[in-house]
Amino acid sequence: MTKLAIIGGGNMGEALLAGLLAGTEPRFTAAEVVVVELAEERAAYLREHYGVATTAEAGPAIRTAETVLLTVKPYHVDDLFAAVADDVNDNQLFVSAVGGVRTSRLEALLPGKSPVVRCMPNTPVSVGRGVVAISAGTYAGEAELDYAQSLFEPVGKVVRVEESRMDAITALSGSGPAYYFFLTEALIEAGILLGLPRALAEELVKANAAGAAEMLQVPDADAVRMRAAVTSPGGATIAAIRQFEERGVRAAVMAAIEAARDRAAEMGR
Repeated sequence: MTKLAIIGGGNMGEALLAGLLAGTEPRFTAAEVVVVELAEERAAYLREHYGVATTAEAGPAIRTAETVLLTVKPYHVDDLFAAVADDVNDNQLFVSAVGGVRTSRLEALLPGKSPVVRCMPNTPVSVGRGVVAISAGTYAGEAELDYAQSLFEPVGKVVRVEESRMDAITALSGSGPAYYFFLTEALIEAGILLGLPRALAEELVKANAAGAAEMLQVPDADAVRMRAAVTSPGGATIAAIRQFEERGVRAAVMAAIEAARDRAAEMGR
């Protein structure tokens, strides 16, 4: 019996696959995983890079799996479960990383009383530095949450939350790396505007990001206090901060996260 079937070999499916197979003590071996991927070129890439089995047929993969990890797009869910209804049994755990889709919707699509755990990972799981929020459906208890937590602990920090918070977590954490990448782009371009070679600007910005992130991991680290420590009276940093505030960067960030939260809720409906 396959230990894990990943349904969907896209960006998030690959990120989780990479994290679960990585390290000196991986959560799974490649031989214990099958990935369902319809696009043959993509499937071939996953086989070559990770050594896992792939298939275009979800039914057989689900039928023989102990745990089913869903990483498909929200609009594929209904058709997927309509096609595999006869392949599901109540002894399987379904872990869903399908953005915006509530456990109640999945439970309604699944036959019987299959336990469902909803999760919201982000792409740094591929390097073992992700964040994964998990919440239990109606038929999932502490044992299923414990298992889901053990599933994801090798790929990053795991937090247990009420499902009602998942749309906000999707906006803040699930999409979060993209915001940092966006800011990284802007900072690199600012360096180029100031006359720095692109390679040097990239090196400086990436090193700053890594260093600042490491400082924020120190116990009791406070972003406001740490930012203030760099902001000397009348200095260069406060001149930059003034421009951020005058251009409404803080308000724009808040509005952007609200928009992402609302879109996550809309996708679930």
